[in-house]
Amino acid sequence: MEKKTARLFFIDAMRAWAILMMLQGHFVDGLLDNAFRDNGNMLFSVWKYFRGITAPVFFTVSGFIFTYLLVRGDKTGWENPRVAKGIRRGLQLLIIGYLLRMNLFGLLSGEIYDSFLLVDVLHCIGLSILGIIGIYLLTQRRKWVFPILLMGASLVLFLFEPIYSDWNLVFLPDALANYFTHSNGSVFTIFPWFGYAAFGAFLSILFTRFKDFRYLYPVAIGIASLVGMGLVFYSSILFLELSRMTGVQLFADIYFNNYLFIRLGDVFLVFAVFMLFRGMLKNATLLKIGQNTLSIYVIHFIILYGSFTGMGLYRFFNHSVSPITAIVGALAFMVACSYLALQYDRHGPSIKSNTTLALRFARSKSERLMPHAAELLKTAFSKALRLFGLAKG
Repeated sequence: MEKKTARLFFIDAMRAWAILMMLQGHFVDGLLDNAFRDNGNMLFSVWKYFRGITAPVFFTVSGFIFTYLLVRGDKTGWENPRVAKGIRRGLQLLIIGYLLRMNLFGLLSGEIYDSFLLVDVLHCIGLSILGIIGIYLLTQRRKWVFPILLMGASLVLFLFEPIYSDWNLVFLPDALANYFTHSNGSVFTIFPWFGYAAFGAFLSILFTRFKDFRYLYPVAIGIASLVGMGLVFYSSILFLELSRMTGVQLFADIYFNNYLFIRLGDVFLVFAVFMLFRGMLKNATLLKIGQNTLSIYVIHFIILYGSFTGMGLYRFFNHSVSPITAIVGALAFMVACSYLALQYDRHGPSIKSNTTLALRFARSKSERLMPHAAELLKTAFSKALRLFGLAKG
C-alpha cells in the first residue's frame, strides 16, 4: 500500500509546470515577430495549442490547492482558520493585480491610465478564492451541498458562455465591468474562469473524500484519462447532436466555439500525466518553483511588461524577434524569473525585516522634522526671493 502524505507533491509539480509554461508563453507571444506566426507551421501550432492549456491548468490547480487545505481540518465555518487566511489571500491577489498595472510616471503627472483597471489572472484567482469561500460558508451546515454547488457553478459558466461572452455592460463602471466583459481589453474575466477554479475545488473534495482508498491513484488516473480524452475528442460532437435533437441554439453555439470543455479535457489529461509520474516529481527545486508562483508571476510582469515604469522587454521588442531569439530568450527568461523568485523566498524574511526597519526609521525621522519643516521652507523661500532681487535683505 502506497503511503499517503498530507501534501500532494504532484499538484506542486503541476503548478511549477503551469507557471513555467506561462513564462515562455508570454515571452514568445509578446516578442515573436508576426511574420513567423504561421498556423500552418506544425511547430507553431503545437506550441500555440499547449500555450492554451496553461491558464485552465493554473486556475484549476489554484482552486484545488486552496480547497484541499480549506476542508482538510476539523473546524468548519468561520472557526476554520483557512477562511480568514483565504480572505486575506484573495484580497492580496486583487491588490497586487492592480499594483502591477500601475505606472509611477503616470501617477507623478496626475494621470491613471485605463490599463490600470483591466482585469488579469491575479484578479480572477483572488476573486475565485473569495467565491469558493463564500460557497463554503453558505453550505457549512450541509457539507454535501458544497461540491454540488461547485460543480454546478462550473457547468453553468461553461454552458452559458456563448450568451454572456458578448456582454458589453456599458451601464457599469469600467472598474466593475472589466471583471465580466472583454470589451474594454481585459484578457481574463471571472466568467468563465471561475469555472475552472470551482472545478478544481470540486476535484480536491473528491481527493479528500477518497484519500485513504487503496487504489486512489490507479482509479483517478484511469478516470481522468477517459474523461479527458472524451472531452477533447467527443464533447463537440455531443453538443452538435444535442443541437440537432433538441433544436436549442445554445448547443450549436457551444459546438462552434467549444474551447472551454476541450480545455477542461486537457486539464484532466494533465492531471493524469502528473499523477502517473508523481513518484518522479519530488525534486526540491521543482517543488519550490510550484510553491512560489506568485513571486514568479510578479517578477515576470515587471521584467516583461514593465510594471511601475513601463520599461519592460515588451516595450522595446514587441513582436520583433526571430524564432531562435524567442526560444533562447524564453529559456533564459524562465531561468531568470525562477532564480530571482527562489532567492526572494530564501532571503524573504530578512528583506521584509530590513524593509520594516527602514520604514520605521524614515517615519521616526519625519516625525522629528515635521515641527521644523515649515520654518525651514519659509527660510529657504525667503533666501530665494532675496537671491533673485524680489525681496529686500
